[in-house]
Amino acid sequence: MTTSKRDFTELSMMSKTKWNEEELVYFQHALSQLLPYINPEGLTILHEINKEMHNRQE
Repeated sequence: MTTSKRDFTELSMMSKTKWNEEELVYFQHALSQLLPYINPEGLTILHEINKEMHNRQE
């Protein structure tokens, strides 16, 4: 895998289908760690990331 150079601001403006695997894994982990503190928008993003990761496994 290549090292992610895109930050969350850039990624948030594009479809999760265009994120690379490393970006999905990194931000899924980061948001999961912050779960008790994130707002509903953050929770929606986490669900979208999880859905995209699941879709790629099929």
